[in-house]
Amino acid sequence: MNLKKSLYLIALGALPMTSFAQAEAVPLNWYNLDYNTDGVMGISTEKAYKTLLKGKKSTPVIVGVLDGGVDVSHEDLKDVVWINTKDSVSNGKDADGNGYINDKYGWNFIGNADGKDVQFDNLELTRQLRILDKKFAHVTPTTELNEADRKAFLAYQKMVAKYKNKLEEAKMGQFSYDALKRNLDAVVREIGKKPEEITLADLENFNPKSNNQRIALGYAKDEIQTNGFVKFFDDITEGAKYFNNQVDYHLNKEYDSRPIIGDNYEDASERHYGNADVKGPDALHGSHVAGIIGAKRNNNIGINGVADNVRILTVRLVPDGDERDKDVANAIRYAVDNGAKVLNMSFGKSYSHNKQTVDDAVKYAESKDVLLVHAAGNDSEDNDVEPNFPMKYYTNAKGDTTGIANNWITVGASGLHPDNELLADFSNYGKKTVDVFAPGVRINSTIPDSKYKEEQGTSMAAPVVAGLAAMIRSYYPNLSAAETKQIILESVVKPEQTVQVKISEEATKTVRFADISVTGGIVNAYNAIIKAEEFSSKKKK
Repeated sequence: MNLKKSLYLIALGALPMTSFAQAEAVPLNWYNLDYNTDGVMGISTEKAYKTLLKGKKSTPVIVGVLDGGVDVSHEDLKDVVWINTKDSVSNGKDADGNGYINDKYGWNFIGNADGKDVQFDNLELTRQLRILDKKFAHVTPTTELNEADRKAFLAYQKMVAKYKNKLEEAKMGQFSYDALKRNLDAVVREIGKKPEEITLADLENFNPKSNNQRIALGYAKDEIQTNGFVKFFDDITEGAKYFNNQVDYHLNKEYDSRPIIGDNYEDASERHYGNADVKGPDALHGSHVAGIIGAKRNNNIGINGVADNVRILTVRLVPDGDERDKDVANAIRYAVDNGAKVLNMSFGKSYSHNKQTVDDAVKYAESKDVLLVHAAGNDSEDNDVEPNFPMKYYTNAKGDTTGIANNWITVGASGLHPDNELLADFSNYGKKTVDVFAPGVRINSTIPDSKYKEEQGTSMAAPVVAGLAAMIRSYYPNLSAAETKQIILESVVKPEQTVQVKISEEATKTVRFADISVTGGIVNAYNAIIKAEEFSSKKKK
């Protein structure tokens, strides 16, 4: 989750009671628009369709959405969902003999054969510390250790410090949000209306019963004039849930969800576990991602995805918490084996338990001509310094780089205008590790139960690029994954803009947008289609 920055500061007790900036009205489909025509830094999707691709034929491309689940019955997704015609949805048989029972719409690697699903999990940091504590918890700086163990102990100490900081912030956020929500609930209850019915007059006429209610009321009055009361109420509810989940699950060393699955977790070669529930207990994130890639275009319903001839293949592997490497590798292999030519991976973490397993799956995808698109992460960090897993670099057991995936694109998030907020304030970046940027701020897309919502994050930027890759491969099926990647990277728009990047919790520095990624630019569908036409024509000669 990417919390609204001002509300996050509330949680940390760092924001005085002042008005928040009014949210700019933006076109709902802005990420598909063109700067010269529409005044926003979209990727010119509509321009490409109306001009370069008008009258051209396309072929369907399967896009694997590796995520937390997708609502395949959504009104704007149901017509673009991948269907395994060889298998049923409920007869309890593996009709196609692929080892996955009833995988009509995809597969869920975080559930069990009895239909029970994992909803919450730890951060990988928590899981690693649970293991390392057994070895290092009682070690002191004077304990005799061999060179390898000494190096591991120093890394462990850094992990412990990071964990303690995260836990402290989570508990502070939990305390602040729970208090704010409790008092906000009291205000709503005493007004006697539903949140969506509450007006500024209701708040002005309300007599707070305590100082805490007065504080909650002050925030509510500010927000109702900009984004509306119900948006503020939902943000506070979401924030309370977020911090409670951090404390109760993400950072709780006593909590372990893996026994639910029933697999041998340490056996990374194990492939056939899970169930066919591709929606899971919370499909908001995955459904939002799927809509950006390929929500049915021009059907007068909802939104227009980037690609107009896709089939969304859902693989569920991301819980509320960090994904596990074994599941990531199996999700990649499953999608590849079922014909996906583009994979979207809007997830990531700071540590890896079994990177070799993921590396092997990425190499397998490359051997099958599949392009992988990965989100850079939402920690405002330099990925060149702070790694975000999985990654395009192959490494050995010592952590030394041994190669790079040619079928991989890492995506950061950009904003609406060519100003100092062009780099989304939450987005990771990296001159070597982040390849391109794409729109990732205030993206309206599909969520469960045929609804729509604005979300933001590099999780939203990655599917913009995955949709573009599918668009290219759909209209130019003779192009390989590597060529598609080359086209996307070589056709970016390069803004002559400086932006602020965070170098510490207290400090930022000004850098050129051109210096925070490999390409220095934002993807552009119009430019990419021109280049794809050139590539394709040369191959046909």
